Amino acid sequence: MAEITLKIEGMSCGHCVSSVKKAIDGIVGVTSSDVSVGSATVVYDDSKTSRDEIAGAVQAAGYKVVG
Repeated sequence: MAEITLKIEGMSCGHCVSSVKKAIDGIVGVTSSDVSVGSATVVYDDSKTSRDEIAGAVQAAGYKVVG
């Protein structure tokens, strides 16, 4: 298992948090996520997914991963 914290730009409300959480939680291998405005902490199985895939899901939801 691995854990990452991503800094995310473009989030400003509860809807943003919900959209990012839905995108992250939909990835195979993600076991938990804690999303708040501006960041997300994700616990995942690194044999099933990667930081890049998680960041890509956030970007596909319309937000920018900056760290």
